[in-house]
Parts: sequence; C-alpha cells; structure tokens
Amino acid sequence: MAAKKEPTHVLADQEKVDVIIARVKRAHGQLGAVARMLEEGRNCDEIVTQMSAVSKAVHTAAFTLISASLEECIIEGKSNQKAVSEKLQKLFLSLA
Repeated sequence: MAAKKEPTHVLADQEKVDVIIARVKRAHGQLGAVARMLEEGRNCDEIVTQMSAVSKAVHTAAFTLISASLEECIIEGKSNQKAVSEKLQKLFLSLA
C-alpha cells in the first residue's frame, strides 16, 4: 500500500520569492551581528534588540510565503486546493 502524498505548494511568483529571499538574507546578516555582539561582550539590551529584529524578519518572511502561497492556491483552483489550503493554514498557525 502506497503512502498518501502530503499536499504541497511551490510559490511560483518569482517577484515574491525574491522579496522573501532578501528578507531571509537580511535576517541572516542580523543573526551574524548577534553572534559578533555576544563575542564582543556587548550589553544585553543591544543584543536582545538585534535578536528581536531577526525574529521579526524571519516571521515576516514566513508569513509572506504562506500568504502568497494561499493566494496562488486559491487563484489556481487546483483539485487539491482544499487540502493545500488546510496545510498552509496549519503552517500559519504554527508561527503564532
């Protein structure tokens, strides 16, 4: 008996993909700054502020990915639209 395949969606809008990639790269740079700040013995306030910026950038990238995917899923009207939408909603809730 074959395993049931999970519904998936790959974001097709390259413009949105590029925006998400830019945000993830920014978060990557901010995270590197956090490591340097810790190594330099910087104060907690500055480090936590930078960590908050990293967290916000990552969450914004994830929310953008999910919302753009939901939009495409609804517009495409695929036969598995309901299953994909439900999975994307679960991903969205996992970030809350």
